[in-house]
Amino acid sequence: MAGLTSSTIGRKYAMALSAIFLLIFLVMHLSVNFLSVFGETAYNNASQFMGYNPLVQFIMQPILMFAVIFHFVMGFVLEIKNKKARPVGYNMNNGSANSSWSSRNMIISGAVILAFLVLHLYDFWLHEMNYKYIDGLPVEETRFWGDLHAKFADIWRVVLYIVSFVLLGLHLSHGFQSSFQSIGARHPKYTPVIRAFGNWYSILIPLGFIIIAIYHYITQ
Repeated sequence: MAGLTSSTIGRKYAMALSAIFLLIFLVMHLSVNFLSVFGETAYNNASQFMGYNPLVQFIMQPILMFAVIFHFVMGFVLEIKNKKARPVGYNMNNGSANSSWSSRNMIISGAVILAFLVLHLYDFWLHEMNYKYIDGLPVEETRFWGDLHAKFADIWRVVLYIVSFVLLGLHLSHGFQSSFQSIGARHPKYTPVIRAFGNWYSILIPLGFIIIAIYHYITQ
């Protein structure tokens, strides 16, 4: 790992690998959460399995936490390195003519997403830890849907989630293709497919989470 992160190319490669892992996780996370739109039983069963499965709790969850922290730390490190490499900006810089807003402001969208994750972890993960390990309450297999539903009773929280996922979409619109490009997945035949798939991914994944938040708000 030290050798992989000791150079700029190595850092970009490591960051791309963590990004691809998180892209896969987002699909899994949305798949489970979207069950809450179709009914309480399916979501409760899936949440019960995820919340009390040792493989998920003690292996997959720590790996996920490491990947999230690693990805954001590496992103900030690369941003700082890039600024140090060019301490004086260009005299004429028309960024909008050469690149998208999302590609120029990945650090901004990333910082907002990180702040949102802190709230998200407080809302769901820390509450879950308190429920299982501190209060010593018995396992209640039907409470998961109710806990999720109650979180979206306030409009301010729904708006915050929508804004955060819109920024996630912008972040993904550049990050998806950039991740595959960083690991060398560039080919005249396959790059357009990766770009198109990334565009749809960056729309559908955030939209799915937004639909969940709106659904639980309007069905209070």
